[in-house]
Amino acid sequence: MKQRSIGETQVSAIGLGGMPMSIEGRPETERSVRTIHAALDAGVTFIDTADAYHLKADDVGHNESLIAQALASYGGDTSSVLVATKGGHQRPGDGSWTLDGSPEHLREAVEASLKRLGVEAIGLYQFHRPDPKVPYADSVGVLKELLDAGKIRMAGISNADVQQIRQAQEILGGRLVSVQNQFSPAFRSSEDELKLCDELGIAFLPWSPLGGITKAGELGTRFGEFARVAEAHDVSPQRVTLAWMLAKSPVVIPIPGASRPESITDSAQAPELTLTDEEFAALDAAK
Repeated sequence: MKQRSIGETQVSAIGLGGMPMSIEGRPETERSVRTIHAALDAGVTFIDTADAYHLKADDVGHNESLIAQALASYGGDTSSVLVATKGGHQRPGDGSWTLDGSPEHLREAVEASLKRLGVEAIGLYQFHRPDPKVPYADSVGVLKELLDAGKIRMAGISNADVQQIRQAQEILGGRLVSVQNQFSPAFRSSEDELKLCDELGIAFLPWSPLGGITKAGELGTRFGEFARVAEAHDVSPQRVTLAWMLAKSPVVIPIPGASRPESITDSAQAPELTLTDEEFAALDAAK
């Protein structure tokens, strides 16, 4: 698969989002492991997770543990796989989401993630979501501390605006390598953040690039232009969507969620799909 960069690390142009394998409606472990193995077979070398991807209060870190299990049981070489996880967002176990961006919590979260992933240093650690109760500089300051201590190799932020990206870059002394924001045909409010990442050479990681767990299958009906281009190339609208994102900037690395081997196998072929200038313009203008 074609490669893109996160910091100085080369990864596949398409990543795997692990969330659907661990929250509501999650499949059996065996199918999830097969999905991760299918991603690896397809050349995916970037996997995204978070300690908050779980169901119950006593299930924290389910997705991290699942990914560690799948990597350990894979028969091939996984030395080039970059696993990114996040902290600062929580699920109490009742389906809701809460925030804790305090330095104390983030330090504890990193230690727990290290154990679940079974690594000495986390490849990429991202502050999951700003906590209005905690100064942003305090939360990001922990990332700097963790980088300096060697507990994480790279640092990123998620759900950030332009000001927060610039602030994080300053706090980290130019070592911010990624921004993970929601971005899809239906959700384009992060265009300014994408442009800034392109300007600064920071990887932009769209989460829910296909519209989310329940809406990915509706792309072709909700956005006719994506369906038209898909028919012209005899591929899925989902693959067209990812190819469109990749064409927007060389810093874009979409991370579609998947819970079936077939889904990630299709998504992994997006970097090989070349759109014409006219197709890209039409997709970019589609609403």
